[in-house]
Amino acid sequence: MSLEENPGANMSASEAWKFLEHTHFGRLALSVGNAPDIFPINYLAHAGKLLLRTNPGTKLAELTVNSTVAFEIDGLAETEAWSVVLKGTARVLESQTEIDAANLLPLTPWLPTLKYTFVEITPTSVRGIRFPLGTEPERY
Repeated sequence: MSLEENPGANMSASEAWKFLEHTHFGRLALSVGNAPDIFPINYLAHAGKLLLRTNPGTKLAELTVNSTVAFEIDGLAETEAWSVVLKGTARVLESQTEIDAANLLPLTPWLPTLKYTFVEITPTSVRGIRFPLGTEPERY
């Protein structure tokens, strides 16, 4: 099979999850009223879930209207690239016990802002693919 027919190698869910654990920046995709939106975020993969911190605003309002989300990370090495997509359900942590536990984790805002709201994403699916890098083959 040529690269044209199969441009990458699928990862197992556990391999894709390892990429989530070792990467800390991605894009959160939300959709409200058939209007998609994407937000860059830093996050922590912990105990089989993703955790992020945010403030009241568009992102928080959208994920409380529609808790079904997608999340994507990508990476690039010398000879390959990879992409992982997680789909799941988001919820705001509300109990003080959950918030206190989340505060102990190594998740801090990258921007100089106070972010007191924790959001947890429980995956319903995780998939990844690796792509070999190279030059375009001859067309004819």
